[in-house]
Amino acid sequence: MTPITAKHADLDDKLDERSRDIFRRIVESYLIEGEPVGSRNLSKMLPTSLSPASVRNVMSDLETLGLIYSPHVSAGRLPTEQGLRFFVDAFMDTGEVSDEERMLIESQLGAGEGHPHTEQLLTEASQMLSRVSNGAGLVLAAKRDGALKHIEFVRLEETKALAVLVWESGDVENRVIDLPAGMTASQLAEAANFLNHHARGQTLAGARDAINAKRREVRAELNELSASLVERGLAVWSGANDGQPRQLIVRGRANLLENLTDAEEIERTKMLLDDLERKEEIISVLDMAESGSGVRIFIGSENRLFSLSGSSLVVAPYRDGNRRVVGALGVLGPTRLNYARIVPMVDYTAQLVSRIIERE
Repeated sequence: MTPITAKHADLDDKLDERSRDIFRRIVESYLIEGEPVGSRNLSKMLPTSLSPASVRNVMSDLETLGLIYSPHVSAGRLPTEQGLRFFVDAFMDTGEVSDEERMLIESQLGAGEGHPHTEQLLTEASQMLSRVSNGAGLVLAAKRDGALKHIEFVRLEETKALAVLVWESGDVENRVIDLPAGMTASQLAEAANFLNHHARGQTLAGARDAINAKRREVRAELNELSASLVERGLAVWSGANDGQPRQLIVRGRANLLENLTDAEEIERTKMLLDDLERKEEIISVLDMAESGSGVRIFIGSENRLFSLSGSSLVVAPYRDGNRRVVGALGVLGPTRLNYARIVPMVDYTAQLVSRIIERE
């Protein structure tokens, strides 16, 4: 269970056992059914006899505290976003993944086999999270920090070329790059040969730092245009200028639109899907998750990206062989996600992805 914040501790102090029980049942009913629950039905759910009128009095107090609200006149009650956050932090015991779910996750990610390349692993993780949650599975791909095996350039047009980066892990990455004006085929080959000689076996950041330290020697050994391509290329590829967007893998977008009947809700969800296509906002949210050590939950307007769509994100960081956080993965869905089930599954998936990457 998440530690209770000072704000939520104050709320908790204002609830007696009866209020806590009624609030918990309102939230649990919403998470299962997605519908408001009224005082008459609540009175039947309670273990002790309590009249609908008494239940309504408790519901009125909960509404005053900002934990529930009535979506329509004479309707039942639903939890507010504040109420959901309070429930997640103060009431929910996430437990652990079941043996069946553990086996499902491990089989989907091929944990016991010689595993495919990292990008395929992350794609499979995104697909698996989408399937088990009926939401969208998200993965912010790892910051590239493996050792290089080979680099070559393929000219596409006068001022653009394809940089083919082959990693010792076996992964291959293609990036379109801008070429200095007037660069010849021989200068392009010269830059590739230089990089293969000096960068092989190093990370991009390591190669960048080593070549920067020998800038004078590099300029003496290479033609000016070749030297410019080497220095600028390593800076961009290693993320030194933060100019390259991180890769975002999204699977299960259609799940977000399933079972929606309200036209306004459908429109809000479509707006969220548009934001996912633009990537910048969701990447910033996943970047925030990387700063933590475990699962984080963003509910509704707690993050600007979800303020209109009313969505929630359950996300956790994953690590490389040096235990450095290199990415994040999670589930995006409606605010009535089954948090108690999804949180441990996201956590276990992140741990499993970390272990697989560590073995590579």
